Amino acid sequence: MARKDAPLGWDRKTQQRLARGEAAALGELYDRFASLVHGLAHRVLGDEQAADAVTREVFTHVWEHPDAYDPKRGPLRTWIAELTHRLAVRRLRATGTAALARGGPGTAADLEHKVRHAAVAARADYIVQSMPVPLRAALERAYFRRRDYRQTAADLGITEDEARRRLRLGLQLLATAEDAAGPPGYGGAA
Repeated sequence: MARKDAPLGWDRKTQQRLARGEAAALGELYDRFASLVHGLAHRVLGDEQAADAVTREVFTHVWEHPDAYDPKRGPLRTWIAELTHRLAVRRLRATGTAALARGGPGTAADLEHKVRHAAVAARADYIVQSMPVPLRAALERAYFRRRDYRQTAADLGITEDEARRRLRLGLQLLATAEDAAGPPGYGGAA
């Protein structure tokens, strides 16, 4: 029990430090979550510069509105991922709408399909990054190294049954990426 409270304790303390205007707290937050934010934004937008801009927007929002995070609703990581997703999708829609207005290729339906596809991909990335290391390690071996469950078991030094369980659970978690259009719902992020 104390182990689960520790991360939320860090989240609360960081929020309080941000509310007091401690720049060091923002630096620590950036060090911890910048790769997550940038990766999700890049996955949605498919553009390095746009992902950089969203990353700046996310940390600016966190700095300016630390009270928007409610520790009772979940971890800071989830709130930041949800905020990233919302800002990235908003930017994608604005960019796509502007292109449509200029007579660019595609239709509004194409744009919404692209937004939906990007949201599912971002959620899948978030799910994989949030998985416990043993599940992620098994999935990475199976997917990126094209290892079957027997080879994965040998690589990880676990039983074949355990490798099958880890792969099955990891795939079940990934299957939920289609169920929602963003990271696990937190709400009130933007």
